[in-house]
Amino acid sequence: MVTVRLPEELEREMDRYATARRATKTEVISLALKDYLDRQGTPTDPYDLGADLFGRASSGDRDGSITYKRRFREKLRERRAR
Repeated sequence: MVTVRLPEELEREMDRYATARRATKTEVISLALKDYLDRQGTPTDPYDLGADLFGRASSGDRDGSITYKRRFREKLRERRAR
C-alpha cells in the first residue's frame, strides 16, 4: 500500500476525472502510473549501451581505436531509433 499526497487542485481534477468515468481514485492513479512507467521504459546504464563494443581487441579490427567515436555514435543512433 502506498499513500500519496496531492496538491488540492490536482486532487479535485482527479475527482472530477474519476467521477466522469465512473472509476475509483485508485484506478485512476494506477492507470496513470502504469502509463507513465510504460512511457519511461527500462533504464539503460552506460555499460548496457556499449556492451557489444567492449572486448573487441582480438577482433582483427585494426582501425578500432581510430574510428571508435564514429562507430559508437552510430550504435547509439541505432538503439535510439528502435
